[in-house]
Amino acid sequence: MDWEDVRVFLEVARTERLSEAAKRLEINASTVSRRLHRLEESLSVRLFERSVEGHQLTQQGQLLLASARQMEQQALTASEILQGLDAQISGRVRLGCTEGFGSFFIAPHLGQLLAAAPQLSVELLPMPRFVKLTRQEADLAVTIERPRQTSLVVTKLCDYRLQLYATPAYLAQAPRLASLEDLQQQRLIGYIDELMFTDQLNYMQHLLPEIEPPLRSTSVVTQFAMARAGLGVAILPCFLADPEPSLQPLLTDQLDLTRSFWLAAQPERKRLARVEVLWQGLRDLVQQQSALLMGLQDQ
Repeated sequence: MDWEDVRVFLEVARTERLSEAAKRLEINASTVSRRLHRLEESLSVRLFERSVEGHQLTQQGQLLLASARQMEQQALTASEILQGLDAQISGRVRLGCTEGFGSFFIAPHLGQLLAAAPQLSVELLPMPRFVKLTRQEADLAVTIERPRQTSLVVTKLCDYRLQLYATPAYLAQAPRLASLEDLQQQRLIGYIDELMFTDQLNYMQHLLPEIEPPLRSTSVVTQFAMARAGLGVAILPCFLADPEPSLQPLLTDQLDLTRSFWLAAQPERKRLARVEVLWQGLRDLVQQQSALLMGLQDQ
């Protein structure tokens, strides 16, 4: 196989469109199409199903994708080793993470992370879904489920606690809230069940299976904004809600809800010095900020 043809295959697999792949590769779409056909002919298989909606991988294409990703990782790492970049604590590291953790925990502490490596350039990707390390979206990722891919290097990063929160203004006009059973009479804020990317977020459904929150969003940041505006009661991570003076935790002795964050990277990327220093920096940071993560700052 020609490596250039494989590179074209990878970009089309990621973007699912010839025009987008051509733009990323800085070549024209006809060249992308020609290289794809040449690769399919050399392998005697059809790699994509083509339609007006784009290019979708066939079963044979899925098989090639795994090998092609590995080839790409090895090529990237080999290039950095040859240039001596693998040992440098400088350059770009792209960190993927969940939306709330990235925006309300990592971002405010980036200065602390960079203090030990001032030449590092960090690209932070807070997303309301899992970041796909196997598709080169990031060098390392923080997830709320342990990644299932056996090819990744994975470690538990930390635990974090969630609690019920509302504003005093909401509580002043709402029905009495003295127990978890009283939540049935409250205006609740939660996730949209069918659009959750992981069951780890499904705590409202487990807590009150018969109740559908009247205010819902796919974004924890949006739920936080709703609660802060006095619209209702939300289950929020302590690291997000505790620093907000307009929110107060509720029923703290009745609700014990803890989740975990996991840290993951491709083995080839983790070997790079700049990725390793951020990996270790994150582990040190969560240990230093454990009280914030577990809602224990005022205790």
